[in-house]
Amino acid sequence: MRRMLRRGPGWVAGLDRTLMRAVSAFPGGHHDTFFRRLSAAANNGKLWFGVAAVAAAIPGRTRRAAVHGLLAQGVASAVTNLVFKTVLPRRRPLPEHLPVFRFVNPQPTSSSMPSGHSASAIAFALGAGFVQPVLGAAVAPVAAGVAYSRVHTGAHWPSDVLFGSAIGAASAFVTRKWWPVRPPFPPTTRCEVEAAAVPRGEGLSIAVNTLGGSFTEETSAALLEVFPQAHITTIAPDQNVAALMEAAATRPGTRALGVWGGDGTVGTSAAAAVAHDLPLLVLAGGTLNHFARDAGTPTLTEAVSAAAKGEAALADVGAVAVERGLADDPENVELIMLNTASIGLYPNLVRRREHLQPALGKPLAGVVAMFRTFALEKPTTLTVDGVRHKLWIMYLGRGRYYPRDHAPLVRPVLDDGVLDVRMITADESFARLRLLWSVLTGTVATSKITHLAEATRVRIESDSGPLVLAVDGEAMPGVRAAEFTLKRGALRYYSPHSDG
Repeated sequence: MRRMLRRGPGWVAGLDRTLMRAVSAFPGGHHDTFFRRLSAAANNGKLWFGVAAVAAAIPGRTRRAAVHGLLAQGVASAVTNLVFKTVLPRRRPLPEHLPVFRFVNPQPTSSSMPSGHSASAIAFALGAGFVQPVLGAAVAPVAAGVAYSRVHTGAHWPSDVLFGSAIGAASAFVTRKWWPVRPPFPPTTRCEVEAAAVPRGEGLSIAVNTLGGSFTEETSAALLEVFPQAHITTIAPDQNVAALMEAAATRPGTRALGVWGGDGTVGTSAAAAVAHDLPLLVLAGGTLNHFARDAGTPTLTEAVSAAAKGEAALADVGAVAVERGLADDPENVELIMLNTASIGLYPNLVRRREHLQPALGKPLAGVVAMFRTFALEKPTTLTVDGVRHKLWIMYLGRGRYYPRDHAPLVRPVLDDGVLDVRMITADESFARLRLLWSVLTGTVATSKITHLAEATRVRIESDSGPLVLAVDGEAMPGVRAAEFTLKRGALRYYSPHSDG
């Protein structure tokens, strides 16, 4: 048995020697130097770390692909060197099998079976390719060259390379299971309707929040240039946003309400628009502008065009009934939720991520922010629809967000009639360690600590004292209970029509 493991089964050994003789018959030339240098470049994964570093400079899917490729390569390398090279000892090719000038020097002393270089190369190429096919296609010839170089330089038998490549492919598929490739987002669809056309701003009342992320002294003047007949209300930092938004909506002659500001301001304006049955024109003026992006008006150009033509669509809104204050004398508050609500550590996580994002990029900043937040803080105890949970995060979205994991980004449909409920729980044993491990391995979305659901009604009750509820980015302290429901198609918002 040991002899078979050292030399390989008879037919495999015979095939290896036949293939090796074919390689040794190739004439010498510059290709020998090329394959020797390519093989050396892949020592200890240096080549793949270099490729990943270059790919990581490109934000988005390419950066994610680089991380996924390294994860797959790390698994392949560990399995090859710590497991199979131990249980499958085999002698490497001898100088008699290849021309001496082609032989790798010094030859490795570990077991020849399987090829670690091949395993790492194939794992990185496939792992990256699952996430970003263009990167995978670009790397594939290099990975194949590394695998072949191990035979060309006499470091491995062909069967070693084949087995190592199979390990690399399996590692890429396993890590894909850990870190699934995000499915494509569904197409954007809107329930298109007509609204009052307000060319040049006639009948349009715009509220401008000076706390908006991109506000400058020229903002109001710039809006008057494109809406010269609009009435503009400027909201100073010390003024009541809701009161001035109400005044703008009820101003005589107002046929449409406009808003310039962040997501919190847009949420307040949506409540006024729904209350007075006015179409809402969202002018992106905040830091994130979630609703403006989802509504199809991420820039002033789209917003002006839709308002001038009276092109609009319908959106559902969330209705939030909040109980706050003293338990024996609670204060009841009714809120409109346009985008999201969150409870637990999510607000702190977002703050940390946004602080780190300029230096680290969003994916890496998110990982670091999660580690810092969950390492330092404690879970919240809540009863959700009658079931008690210890929660790190509870997130509710008005509408189905994508991707369908722990990090929602976009909302292609604004009138789908659902509340998107996402919870990361601390109910399980070793909750903090499980959470940190899932963050480290990129498996939060598939972990048992993550719970995804959809509903039309959700009720939460605090079991550990008053808590902070954030609705559309605005924090409300002292909350004891809250109930979330839906108002279907309650908001008309200006949005360019698909045939416009």
